[in-house]
Amino acid sequence: MSADCCADEAADEPRRLWRTPGLILAVAAGLLLGAGLLAGWFGAVLAESPLLGLATVAGGLAFVPGALRALWHRQLGVGTLMTIALVGALLLGQLTEAAMLAFLFSISEALEKYSLARTRRGLRSLLALVPERARVVRDGRDVVIPPSELRVGDQLLVRAGERVASDGVVRAGRSSVDTAAITGESMPVEVGKGDDVFAGSINAHGVLTIEVTTTVADNSLAKIVRVVRDAQRRKGNRQRLADRLARPLVPAIMVLAALVAGLGAALGDPATWAERALVVLVAAAPCALAISVPVTVIAAVGAASRIGLLVKGGAALETLGAVRTVALDKTGTLTSNNPTVTEVVPAEGVCAERVLAVAAALEARSEHPLASAILASTTEPVAADEVTSVPGAGLCGTVAGTPARLGKPGWIDTDLFAAEVSRLQDAGATVAGVEHDGVVLGVLGIRDNLRPEAAETVRALHGAGLRLAMLTGDNQRTAKALARQTGIDDVHAGLLPADKAAIVERLAGPTAMVGDGVNDAPALATADVGIAVGAMGTDVAIETADVALLGTDLRHLPQALWHARRARAIMLQNIALSAAIVLTLVPLAAVGILGLATVVLIHELAEVLVIANGLRAGRLRPLVRRARIANGAVPR
Repeated sequence: MSADCCADEAADEPRRLWRTPGLILAVAAGLLLGAGLLAGWFGAVLAESPLLGLATVAGGLAFVPGALRALWHRQLGVGTLMTIALVGALLLGQLTEAAMLAFLFSISEALEKYSLARTRRGLRSLLALVPERARVVRDGRDVVIPPSELRVGDQLLVRAGERVASDGVVRAGRSSVDTAAITGESMPVEVGKGDDVFAGSINAHGVLTIEVTTTVADNSLAKIVRVVRDAQRRKGNRQRLADRLARPLVPAIMVLAALVAGLGAALGDPATWAERALVVLVAAAPCALAISVPVTVIAAVGAASRIGLLVKGGAALETLGAVRTVALDKTGTLTSNNPTVTEVVPAEGVCAERVLAVAAALEARSEHPLASAILASTTEPVAADEVTSVPGAGLCGTVAGTPARLGKPGWIDTDLFAAEVSRLQDAGATVAGVEHDGVVLGVLGIRDNLRPEAAETVRALHGAGLRLAMLTGDNQRTAKALARQTGIDDVHAGLLPADKAAIVERLAGPTAMVGDGVNDAPALATADVGIAVGAMGTDVAIETADVALLGTDLRHLPQALWHARRARAIMLQNIALSAAIVLTLVPLAAVGILGLATVVLIHELAEVLVIANGLRAGRLRPLVRRARIANGAVPR
C-alpha cells in the first residue's frame, strides 16, 4: 500500500464532526422531532404528525437503506432489528416513539463512524511528517521537487531544521537527527557517513547529503501506516467474542420477539403484546456490544503508533495486556549491540596482533554479533578459506593454509588461561579462544555493555508485577554478571535458538519474548506475544513480530505493557456494560415496565458511553504519568 493510497482513503473519512456521513440527517431528525414534540405540547395537532413523520423519515434514511441492502445479501445486523422496530412502531401508530428511535439510532451511528475515523486519522498523521518539498542534486545542480518524485539513488540535501523526505544513507556530513515523532525516543541520534536515516527525522544542524534508498510510497513511515492499518482490522479474542455473541443474537432476538408476541397474544391482548415484542426487539439489540471492542482496539493501536510502538491488531494487544512473564534476550536487547574487544591474552611467545589476525580472518565473512568487535580491532584482515560454523561452538577454517579455530572455552582447550577466562567472564565479558595449527594462541575478552536504561526498565517491569527471565547463548558466568547489574534473577545461558524457544514454552503464564526480531525468531514465534526491539527500518522485525518497538530505548517496553493492560481493561469494561444493559432491559421490556421510547434512549446512551470509554484507550497522558511514576519523577 502506498502513501498516496493512504491519503486517498483519508479523503473519504470525515475531518470534522459535521461532515460525518449521516450526521446531517440525524440532526435534521432531531430538530423535526423537537418541533413535533413542541407542536403537540402547544396543541398544534395538525403540525405534530407531519413533523414527527418527517423526523422518522430523516432519521430512517441514515440506517434503513443500509439495513435493507444487508438483508438483500442475507446479512442480519443491529440495523435490521432497528428497521423492524421502526416499521412496527409505525404500524402500531406510535409515531412519537418511531421518530425518537430513528433520531437516537441515527445519531449514535454517526458518532460511531466519527469516532472510528478520528482514531484512524491519528495514525495517518505520521505521513504528514514527510516534508512538502525535497532538495536533490541532479545534473550538478540543486533542484526542489515534491517528495513523490524522489527516485532511489537520488542525492538528497537536508539542511538544519529540515525533515528527511525518505529513507536513505548518509553520504556526506555529520549531524544529530531527532526521531521522537517516529520512535518516541527523546534523545537525538548522532549520524555520519554510512549511517541510515529514516523519513520524518529532523536534521538538527549542518547539512546532510543522503542517498535515497526507498521511494516515499515504500519508505518506513508508509510501511508503519500499512502495518498498523492492517493490525486495526485484525480481531482479538475479545473482539471475536463480541462478534460471536452479536451474530447469533440478531436472529435469536427476532425469534424471542416473535415468541413474546405469539405467546402473549394467546394469553392476552394481541396489540399490547405486539408492542412489547417490539420493545423486546430493541432492548435485546447488541448495539453497544458490537462496537464495544472494535473502537477500543482501533483507538489503542493508533495511539501506540504515536509513541513508536507497533501492535499487530486486537489479538496481540489483548495478549500483551495479559502477559505475566517477560523473557529478554541479552545481546542487542539488554545490551547495546556494540561489542568491543576489551582484552587480548596471548600465550607465552605469541603477540596479541597474531591472535587478533587469526580471529579476524575467521570472522571476516561472519554475521555473528561479535564479529564486528574483532574486525574493528584489526586492519585489513585477510579472510580465511573454507570457513564453517559449528552451532553453539564457534568457527573453523584455514588461515594461511593451516587449520584454525575460534570459539568458546571447552570447544577450544583454554585450560592454560583458566584464571584469565574466569576473571573476564566474572566481569561480564564473552571469552573466545583462538587456535592455529593445533596450538592455542590466546583468548579474547569481548564485552557488549548494557544499555544505560536496562536496569531502570527491569525495575519498572518488576514494579508492574511481572516475572523476568534472561535468555542468552553466552556462558553462564557472563550472563549472571550482566543479570546482577540489571536485577534479573532467572538466567538461562548457553542456549541455542531452539533452546530459547523450549525455555519460553516452559515459562509460566502468558509470556512475551523480547528480542531483535531476527536471531530470536523461534523464541519470538513460540511466545504468546513476540516483541522486537529496534525495529525501525527492519522489514523482517516489522512484518513478523506481534509487537515492535521502533526505537532502541528499552523504557518503551514497560510503557507498551501498561498501554496494553489499560486497553484490555477497557475492553472488559465495555463488554460487561453492554451485556448488563441487554440483560437488564429485556425482562423489563417483556413485562411492560419499560416502553419503546425509554428503551431506545437507554440503549443509545449506553452506546455513546461505550464509544467514549473505548476512546480512552487512545489517550497517552495516563501512560506518560505512569512512566514518570515508575521513574520516580512524581509520587505514587
